Amino acid sequence: MAILKRWRFGQSSEAFHGVQRELFEESIDEDFAAIETELDLLRLPSQDARKKASSRNPLPPNLPRIDVPHEPDNTVCGCGCQMERIGEGESEKLDYVPGTFRVEHHMRGKWVCKTCETIVQKPVAPHVIDKGIPTAGLLAQVLIAKYADHLRLYCQEEIYRRTGVPIARSTMSEWVGACGVKRQPLGDDLRNLS
Repeated sequence: MAILKRWRFGQSSEAFHGVQRELFEESIDEDFAAIETELDLLRLPSQDARKKASSRNPLPPNLPRIDVPHEPDNTVCGCGCQMERIGEGESEKLDYVPGTFRVEHHMRGKWVCKTCETIVQKPVAPHVIDKGIPTAGLLAQVLIAKYADHLRLYCQEEIYRRTGVPIARSTMSEWVGACGVKRQPLGDDLRNLS
């Protein structure tokens, strides 16, 4: 808009002449075409685009991984038979120990009693964000950096990218919002005390 205003209302010494005007008009046409293409993509998201947008990037393989086994306290069934392990459910959580990232590899063993066909698996431990990849340590780091250190999310995004773990600021923004919702009851209780 500023370029158009300058072109329309600027001093005659700043006005476009000859080849300059043609270059300007060509770039304007290209910009309009790019905007139209972008708007078309936003209007009609394809099935592939929706799948791609919802998929999560894998965690970098170069990060140290720590196996965290979760097994039932007792592998003897209620009928008295010894259960057999039939598999496990796996998930990865991204954790942050101040100054370093690491991946916690959670393995929850599945046990079955072949006599009474009972399957036992230790329940998932509660997390701040269910089915999300951040641990409480990573969320604490993001929140402390944002609010205590006044480090904006785009700055944190750049810091994490340099360490080899690209975390988008939109993702961190969702994490901050989810943490705000989780701490709302605490804020209400503190407000009622005063």
